[in-house]
Amino acid sequence: MRCSCKECGTYMIQAESDHLGCVCPDCGYRCRDCLGTDTVVSREQLKDLAFDPRFDPERIAASFEQDGDEEWPEDRTADRGSGF
Repeated sequence: MRCSCKECGTYMIQAESDHLGCVCPDCGYRCRDCLGTDTVVSREQLKDLAFDPRFDPERIAASFEQDGDEEWPEDRTADRGSGF
């Protein structure tokens, strides 16, 4: 992850210490913004996602299909010519 310092704008680097996050080499500002929300998902919550209808494989596949699309559309370039 690449971050810029909120204080001085310098490119920050990942800290190599027991405190995770980025450190600005110019002003010493530290942040953890690129590490996420600091939330932990329990095993039970993660397991429950398997039954969440939002992650149903058929529903996900349907979201990529458009009305009238064929599963294997024909090569339409033959009808239009190669264009080269």
